[in-house]
Amino acid sequence: MSVFFKDISPDNPVRKGDAEALLEKHLGVQLDPKESNDYYELLAAVHDCAEHISSLPDYQPIPDEQRYPRENIRRPRGEEQLLGEAWAHKFLIRGSQSSKNSAPHLAGKTASIKDCIAVAGVPQFYGSDAFEPWTPVTDATVVTRVLDAGADIIGTSTCEHFCNSTASFTSAQGTVENPHGTGYSAGGSTSGGAALVAAGVTDIAIGTDQGGSIRVPSALCGCVGLKPTHGLIPFTGITSGDPIDDHAGPIARSVLDVARCLDAMAGYDGIDDRSLGAGKHGSFGFSESLQSSAELPPRLNGIRIGILIEGFEQSVVTSDVKGVVRDAIKRFEELGAMVKEVSVPDHLEGPAIWTIQQRISGALGIIGKAHGRRGLYLTEFEQARLPWTTENFARLFPSTKNTVINGLYLADKFPGLYGRTVNISRRIRDAYERVLSEFDVLVMPTTPFVAPRHGSRAPPKASFEPSIGLTTNTAVFDVTGHPALSIPVGWAPAKDDSSLLLPVGMQIVGALWQDRKVLQVGHAWEVNFDWKTRVSRENGDLEPKTNGHSVANGAGNGVVNGDDH
Repeated sequence: MSVFFKDISPDNPVRKGDAEALLEKHLGVQLDPKESNDYYELLAAVHDCAEHISSLPDYQPIPDEQRYPRENIRRPRGEEQLLGEAWAHKFLIRGSQSSKNSAPHLAGKTASIKDCIAVAGVPQFYGSDAFEPWTPVTDATVVTRVLDAGADIIGTSTCEHFCNSTASFTSAQGTVENPHGTGYSAGGSTSGGAALVAAGVTDIAIGTDQGGSIRVPSALCGCVGLKPTHGLIPFTGITSGDPIDDHAGPIARSVLDVARCLDAMAGYDGIDDRSLGAGKHGSFGFSESLQSSAELPPRLNGIRIGILIEGFEQSVVTSDVKGVVRDAIKRFEELGAMVKEVSVPDHLEGPAIWTIQQRISGALGIIGKAHGRRGLYLTEFEQARLPWTTENFARLFPSTKNTVINGLYLADKFPGLYGRTVNISRRIRDAYERVLSEFDVLVMPTTPFVAPRHGSRAPPKASFEPSIGLTTNTAVFDVTGHPALSIPVGWAPAKDDSSLLLPVGMQIVGALWQDRKVLQVGHAWEVNFDWKTRVSRENGDLEPKTNGHSVANGAGNGVVNGDDH
């Protein structure tokens, strides 16, 4: 501080009385008049310090655009747009043709990147029109690693407004349609990515999950989606909600492709402190472990699977979804696994804990007050959207406005509440860990019901209705950090149309850092059983379905191929 404690420059905007005004406005306290002049001078000095730092060049990783040039960046229109508005931007970045930087896990694959993940030179909407699109100058770590692994990135996919919804109609860029039924939700907030994968347009999508935003759309669209252990994949270059809940992860049409993506992306990158304990990039061998089994098709002899009672016994979980998932769980016994019901009562506290964390931390992030992590801060994004005005705040979707209003209120009226949620989340984590010391994985429905119809953008309360309860089994694992995989295991009728069948997802959760075990269990189920033939009808009873193509009836833009799911 002493370096900048000098004579106050004539153009310094700090004035006597400013310190008192700040304390009165934010804390409702007063300053001793005898100390007023000293704090005036100290405030002026820190302003000069801030001006100095503002004049320094920013320090962000420089992407190798010579090796990975960006071709034909454009906002797709007309026939080029799919599934409503699933694409944010289209372009081509060709993946590596050599294994110089990484094993070619994704050679020959195409990928989309969620529109909250930085791709240098590609404008980003973040699902909003409250401000002009901002253009990153760096690539997120996951972008570089996917390219190094050989995948071609062909665009950014639409995400929901500020990643603040599990619906797929909240993005200012437009609605994303479920590939299995126009007018129905693709889930969010990785809505565009999941829809494009399910429709066979891309092989993989890279998304983010802070409450279920990978797993929910994967379940509703019929994809495989993984939220890995917190910190296994660096969050560098990705816009954040609550850093202790932030996860990046893959969506694909098979567990094996998800494992290949995880191999490509996992490991500390020297920047993100969330991934300090993750281990060395390129050292995991997730996909190799799935392919090395001597038993083909793979079995699960000796694997212990716990059916989480609280994951089923909630009023929001429909009988159809229960029936499909319970039948899928029975199939584990055919593979040699031991299956038993278990109880973790604290599971039911997860949604409330998550809500408080996300409201307080999310509000601070939205208003530009996020802090406290060693990592990459996307300073151009802050400059693009701040300061807030009545005009641009009015353009926010109700869920984002609600986050700000709730978060400011909670921080003001409940001091210390955020810290309490962090402490209680550790208690919930420990409860799962105790059970997972006896079982290899826990299983439950990913979402309590199949894709709902799109809701209305107004009035505010109505905009929330379609997605209420969707994260009842997903958000808690963002709070605790456990790896959680959603795989499709069958079909159930739409709530308002019994003739329309929509995918059902089963969630497989493992102990911290046991992502390999989660993938093993999901892979074995997937290889041995065909989810496309399993349908729930009345009262949760199952009947076989032999015509997998018919589920594509009514799909948006006619891009669903039943053979590609």
